[in-house]
Amino acid sequence: MPPARKRPRAYDPARTRTAVLAQFGNVRAAVRTLTPEQLARPTRLGDWTVRELVAHIGTALTAVDRLLGEPEPVRQDGHLLDWPFAIAADADAIAATARRLAAEHPDPDAHLAEAERRFTGRLDTHPGTRLLPTSAGALPLADYVVTRTVELVVHTDDLNAAVPGLDVPYDRQALAAATRLLADALAAKVPGGSTEVRIPPYAVVQCVEGPRHTRGTPPNVVETDPLTWVRLAAGRLAWEDAVAGAKVSASGERADLGGLLPLLT
Repeated sequence: MPPARKRPRAYDPARTRTAVLAQFGNVRAAVRTLTPEQLARPTRLGDWTVRELVAHIGTALTAVDRLLGEPEPVRQDGHLLDWPFAIAADADAIAATARRLAAEHPDPDAHLAEAERRFTGRLDTHPGTRLLPTSAGALPLADYVVTRTVELVVHTDDLNAAVPGLDVPYDRQALAAATRLLADALAAKVPGGSTEVRIPPYAVVQCVEGPRHTRGTPPNVVETDPLTWVRLAAGRLAWEDAVAGAKVSASGERADLGGLLPLLT
């Protein structure tokens, strides 16, 4: 079932662009240090290797170039908060593309450098209002760039998990945008006011049908940190494991979000 419509929060295009490029730069710097043995390591993404994961990270930016090469839709029929629920339909094609790109580009850093060049060139020559034909419908370019923060933060975490000690840092603004988009997506999926989800310092949303909280401490509260939230929303961490490991605090009869996650399905 598609999520209920909710007006998305505003994102500053210049700050979003800076955040995307900063996180991509963090990944590029780390990839330059990877050995052939590390590039051949498995990841938690099925049968993907690190080399294939890196190739896919490049598509977070080249997707913008590819979509701008398509005819512009005549009207916007998608919304930013639709995007998290639409990407699963492309999973098989995404995996095939990652394998192909990894085989075609033996130098991962050169591949990422070209992706960055094409991305910045496209943003310099197209307005943020330009519509793109995405899997979530026709979206403005500026909105689609916000989704790139989710792709980059999630896959940076995948890369860190695959290569112990790599520790690629997370750009603060990229993590903030990814956290907010995924929190708002939860609120759109299960609208309501009975449960407050707190992800300090970046987001607070209310969701789940039931008695609406108006003042004081809400009866149902979920609180976690931004990276844990991204892992939960992306299916990298199970709700039960996060609660058992004290990564999430949840109080109240409507505070169990296990049946509502992940969002990127």
